[in-house]
Amino acid sequence: MAGVNKVIVVGNLGQDPEVRYSQSGMAICSMSVAVGERIKEGDGWKEHTEWVRVVAFGKPAENAGEYLKKGRQVYVEGRLRQSSYKDKEGNEKRKTEVNADTLVFLGGGRDDGPAPKSKRPAKEKADDGFMDDDLPL
Repeated sequence: MAGVNKVIVVGNLGQDPEVRYSQSGMAICSMSVAVGERIKEGDGWKEHTEWVRVVAFGKPAENAGEYLKKGRQVYVEGRLRQSSYKDKEGNEKRKTEVNADTLVFLGGGRDDGPAPKSKRPAKEKADDGFMDDDLPL
């Protein structure tokens, strides 16, 4: 059965990106992206924020950790992934996140002026050479 698993998210970072490294040395960056929308409720409108977990790998992950911070706007293109893990009490938990293929660093954040200058292009493709075994659960 054929299918399409493609997600596009544009939003602001809810906290500074967290970069860690796998045992093989590959950078893994976790981010939480806030996507806001207005929803009609009765005669008025209500603001609603959806939080999206995003994970980037390789050079884009390193760049995100270096150049992004809380409040910055980012464009993410990738695939949905679900995984399960056990919490500290041994309870089974599930999480859904976007595995980023493309990250584009958009305009500056709320209080941080212009985006930092980089010699590297802001848009980079993630390496597809990672193994799921490299990902911590």
